[in-house]
Amino acid sequence: MPIKATDLKRGKAIMWDGQLHVAIDTDHVKPGKGPAYVQAKMKNVETGTIKVHRINSSDKLEDVTIDRRKMQYLYDSSGHGAGPYVFMDNETYDQLEIDSDVLPKEQSQWLKENEDVTIELFDNKPLGVELPAAVELAITDTTPQAKGTTATNQLKEATVETGARVRVPPFIEVGQVVRINPSSGEYLGKA
Repeated sequence: MPIKATDLKRGKAIMWDGQLHVAIDTDHVKPGKGPAYVQAKMKNVETGTIKVHRINSSDKLEDVTIDRRKMQYLYDSSGHGAGPYVFMDNETYDQLEIDSDVLPKEQSQWLKENEDVTIELFDNKPLGVELPAAVELAITDTTPQAKGTTATNQLKEATVETGARVRVPPFIEVGQVVRINPSSGEYLGKA
């Protein structure tokens, strides 16, 4: 179904030059001289390249529907964080493997077995994984709190159950469960 170029927004998927693209950023420009246009920064899903395209405001674009499904993370096939990662559809119980090029280490390090995530699919091909806003993980390794550091805002290194390294306050100890923002790796608080 065609959409107007002015309706192109951030995160919208379209077919451009016969390939699937996702808009990263858009800007509607009305120059003093000449027709208005949309300047769109788009990512080619297949090649991963990002380019800026100038689209006439009156042009029609081919809209694409991205399927978003809730799936449960089961396990890492490699066993050492390199993928492919196996997910199960919560409705059909079908299993889907996602390679590390779709799910990079920056995201996969926060995955805990049996956790629900949202998978974006186009023609049953995974495009990306959307993690929850916060994940709860147990601390498996950290240095004990030093004496007299109760009133400091210094952070210390800690390792969580998935193997990811985070910075936590000094009062956090091994075995405690903490909330982490997976997009930034920032400590949010105790769970």
